[in-house]
Amino acid sequence: MVEKRLQALIGEWDGSLQWRYAHLANVAALLWEETEAISWLGFYLIDEEANKLILGPFQGKAACTEIPIGSGVCGSAAKLKKAILVPDVHAFDGHIVCDSASMSELVVPLIDSKGEVVGVLDIDSPMKGRFTEEDRERFQRYAKSISLALWS
Repeated sequence: MVEKRLQALIGEWDGSLQWRYAHLANVAALLWEETEAISWLGFYLIDEEANKLILGPFQGKAACTEIPIGSGVCGSAAKLKKAILVPDVHAFDGHIVCDSASMSELVVPLIDSKGEVVGVLDIDSPMKGRFTEEDRERFQRYAKSISLALWS
């Protein structure tokens, strides 16, 4: 059901930056509504020139506005081009604290049709061990759909 709704939200992209952000904002809202026990869900998008991730559309408390590639969970997922599931953020070396209530995190890269990382989907929870391998797989499917629809 979520995947059909997700496709409906991103299926009509006209190629413009404004509509990409509008679609990402709706996706963040949809996934926020459909995911239990989370405190933040949103996107960080690549600024290649600055070698940073820049805050994009999200749901939750105010967040860090930029994250260097390779730093924290988000920057590491972008650099490694792979999803990172962290059961306890306090045990992750170099974790960037945007919200002190965050206890676990799942970050999935968005990869364009050329194989380049264009951003990440970041999900935080106030519960340790909130995310499972099933969550990782599900959010990787979502990220792939988002990437193909908005960066192809």
